[in-house]
Amino acid sequence: MTRPCIGILGGMGPAATILLQQRILDAVPAERDEDHIPLLIDMNPQVPSRIDFLIHQKGPNPGPFLAGMARNLQEFGADALVMPCNTAHHFADDIENATEIPFLNMVQLTAEALAKQAPKGGGIGILASPATDKVGLFHNVLGASGLKALASKNSQDLLTTIQDIKARGPSENSIAQTQNAIGELQDAGADAFLVGCSEFSLISRKLRASVPIIDAIDVLTDAICNFRKPLDHSIQFSRHK
Repeated sequence: MTRPCIGILGGMGPAATILLQQRILDAVPAERDEDHIPLLIDMNPQVPSRIDFLIHQKGPNPGPFLAGMARNLQEFGADALVMPCNTAHHFADDIENATEIPFLNMVQLTAEALAKQAPKGGGIGILASPATDKVGLFHNVLGASGLKALASKNSQDLLTTIQDIKARGPSENSIAQTQNAIGELQDAGADAFLVGCSEFSLISRKLRASVPIIDAIDVLTDAICNFRKPLDHSIQFSRHK
């Protein structure tokens, strides 16, 4: 069976992109090289800072950079696109408008997965950059699924933890700080948790709660493994006009 080729808009950050690749590798029951999923990876850590643009309101707009990456991946033969950075999904429209192939929206897919785990109207504790709260990234998609997003009151601590993981990798301190946020949000009534930052995905397997913890990278991995090309092949022909 020929598998579709998945284009990854990566580098935000590099470790998260490698993590996604590893989880895809682990998820495929392969007996030979040909059984694995072909990947085209644009590992571009030079994408302008999403935090600077969304929180500090300075620096260039990442949207056009992401659109350019998406076009290049389509040009090189990707059948679908993914992006293992939650905050960058604020610019999903730029990616979708720049290409003619499917974009597997990790944020939307994760909201749909949470709707199956949490009660109707339930609260979802968000473990993510405060930039996602500022732009309402998870609030909007969770609301559409009948859920409500619960943001930590100590959002600056979460941002500091994210920056620490980016700079020094996962540590016992980063796990402890994230666990503190989990405790706070569970006290606030969280019925489930959304690991909505790919830096937190690097430590998600070590986090504990008495309610479900859904890692967006795991949801995206499942979507990649289950993706099949559309029956209408006009999309593929159109890029070679």
